Amino acid sequence: MTATPGELLSHRPALRPDILLSPALLHGPATVHLIKEPEGGAAFEVGAKEYFLISRLDGSRSLAEIGEEYAETFGKRLAAAHWQRLLQLLGTRSLLAGAPPRPAPAATPPGAPFSGTPLRGTLRLVADANATTTRLHRLLRPALRTAVLLPLTGIMVAMEVLLATALPELADDTWWLFHQPVALIAVFTLLWLSTAVHELAHGVSARHYGGTVSEIGLRWRLPVAVMYCTVDNYRYLHTRWHQLAVAGAGAFANLLFLLPFLAWWAALPEGDSTRRVLSGLLLLGSLQALVNLLPLPPLDGYMMLSHTLRVSGLAPESGRYLRLCLSDRPAAAAYPRRARAVYLCYGVGSALLVLLLVAALATGSYFLLVH
Repeated sequence: MTATPGELLSHRPALRPDILLSPALLHGPATVHLIKEPEGGAAFEVGAKEYFLISRLDGSRSLAEIGEEYAETFGKRLAAAHWQRLLQLLGTRSLLAGAPPRPAPAATPPGAPFSGTPLRGTLRLVADANATTTRLHRLLRPALRTAVLLPLTGIMVAMEVLLATALPELADDTWWLFHQPVALIAVFTLLWLSTAVHELAHGVSARHYGGTVSEIGLRWRLPVAVMYCTVDNYRYLHTRWHQLAVAGAGAFANLLFLLPFLAWWAALPEGDSTRRVLSGLLLLGSLQALVNLLPLPPLDGYMMLSHTLRVSGLAPESGRYLRLCLSDRPAAAAYPRRARAVYLCYGVGSALLVLLLVAALATGSYFLLVH
């Protein structure tokens, strides 16, 4: 039996309490929100008007009351047919209270942590990545307070200033290091361990602010093999600072990893062979951390800028907008002012940054050849 419009509008439906809603994000010319069903992993985008309705389905307000709020905000009343389509969509996606969660797609079959080939693949290192990061978070929680992190940040900034003043010595020692095979292997082993700490830092930070971790493992594209930590749901954190902290935790951990070696380096006299090895570690480790903060995909700095601007798909959408500026100016002009400014500035700025990096690499290569 079909409900009458009056009966339908008297209903007080609610979203499942675990459904995740993102803040407003710029995506192309539109403002969108992400909605995710965590158990099944399904996520999709909705527009600002749909989000206005969905976010108010809390079980305390009737559809008629929400409809009144919608009419006051957007100047248009919703017909019962619109509500029926919306509730049907939410029901089929298992987003309403009482609906069973949709089964998660199995990326890797249970009991088979390895996928790929010996030349290219992944290996899960722990069975329950979220439980592992939860234990790490519980252990490290006292150190994650602002009273601890702020002084550490200041110390690391001072470390980078000190290393910048000693750059000629560091560069000479690093060049010497590249001619010492055993010492070079030791330094690159430490840098590899630093990347592992980097990945785990993302996971612990996400756990601290309410995100989850779905996988910790080893990924290889021979001859390179690195650890990875897949962080879920932190895009749905409503505090921008928390998103930035999760994205920047890896570089923070890389620099923190170097602090004991800085103290060791500072205690040794110039010219000491151990100091020269440590110089290479400090220079290469600092580059590893700081390059990762550049706002270029897929680096952490790119994610931090995306979170700061509240933009989804910043790089591809910037490229799309710039192409429209060249091929379809009316379509480009139809973008909102904020979208035009963001995409133009990022598109031009990232291109200039890439040119500067290429010039710096060319200059550095020339210096090494002459040296």
